[in-house]
Amino acid sequence: MLENNFFEKKGPFLLGDLFGKIYKDKKIKISNIKTLNNAKKSDLTFFDSINYKEFAEKTKAGCCITTEKLKGYLPNNCVVILVKNVLFELAKVTKKFYPNSDIDYPDKSLSKPTKSKYPKVKFGNNVLIGKKVKIGKNTIIGSNTIIESKVSIGKKCVIGSQVMIKNTIIEDEVLIQDGSKIGLKGFGFIPIKGKNFRFPHIGRVILKNYVEIGSSCTIDRGSVDDTVIGENTFLDNQVHVAHNVKLGKNCMIAGQVGFAGSSTIGDNVSIGGQAGVSGHLKIGNNVKIGGGSGVVKDIEDNVVVMGYPAVPLKDFLKKNK
Repeated sequence: MLENNFFEKKGPFLLGDLFGKIYKDKKIKISNIKTLNNAKKSDLTFFDSINYKEFAEKTKAGCCITTEKLKGYLPNNCVVILVKNVLFELAKVTKKFYPNSDIDYPDKSLSKPTKSKYPKVKFGNNVLIGKKVKIGKNTIIGSNTIIESKVSIGKKCVIGSQVMIKNTIIEDEVLIQDGSKIGLKGFGFIPIKGKNFRFPHIGRVILKNYVEIGSSCTIDRGSVDDTVIGENTFLDNQVHVAHNVKLGKNCMIAGQVGFAGSSTIGDNVSIGGQAGVSGHLKIGNNVKIGGGSGVVKDIEDNVVVMGYPAVPLKDFLKKNK
C-alpha cells in the first residue's frame, strides 16, 4: 500500500502522549496508523473483531489497540493497548495524526484548468481542478465536474458532467458517468454516551484499469484502508460502495446495489439490482447474487444465491414454489 498524501499528517507521537501515563515508560514512537496486514513496527494498528484473527496473528505492527478478549491472538512482540471500545479509541488517535480527515472541507485551491498545463486533455464548461492534479493524455472531462487536489487520473479516461472526485487514484481507460461522487468521506459514526462521534476517514479510492462507473454512483474512500474497484469491473447506475470495500476483477454490479463497509468481493462476481451486501463479509470468486437479495454472511466460490437472507438458489426456488 502506497503512502497516502491526500491528508495533512502530524507526528510521530510517543505512545504515552497518545494513551496516557500507563505507557509513559515505554518511550515508543508511533509514526502512523495502519491496518493489521499493512502495519510495520513503527505503526499503530487495531484489532476489534475475531474475523480478523488471521491478520492479527501475523501483524508486524509495533502496537495494537484491542480488548482483553482478543489480545491473545497478537504476536508477543506487539505492545497491546487494552481498551473497552476499540473503534472509539482508534478514532481519537486517528484525528491526532490526521486532524482534517473527519470532515470534507471545501478545496480552496480549485480553479479553471489551463491548456498549457493540460495540453492533451479535453475539458467541458465550468470544470474546476485543484492543485497537483495529474491527468493523462486523451482524457475527457465533462462540464461542471470538480476534481480536487492531488487526484490522479490516467490516460484515455472519460469523466462525465457534474462528477466530483477527491482522494482518488484512477488508472487508464476508466469511464465515470454523470453525477457520480468518488472519494468522499464514508458513513462512519460511533455512538458514545448518547452522541455520535464522527470517525475520520484517511483512506483513498483506487479505480483500476477499464473500470466503468454508472450515473449517480457513490464510492466512499476508505477509513483506514483503501476502497478498491478491480480491473474491468462495471457498476450500473446508483450503486453505493462504502468505505474499505474491495471489489475484484471483471465484476458486473446492477443498479441500486449497496455494499456496506469493509466487505471483500471476489473476481467475476455478478450481482442483480437492488441487492445488498452487509459489512465485513467475504464473497468468493464467480458468485452470482440475485436481484433484491440481502447477503448477511460469507459466500464461498462458485455459488449462486438469492433471497433475504440470501441462500443457495436451489433452496430459494424450493421454498418459493
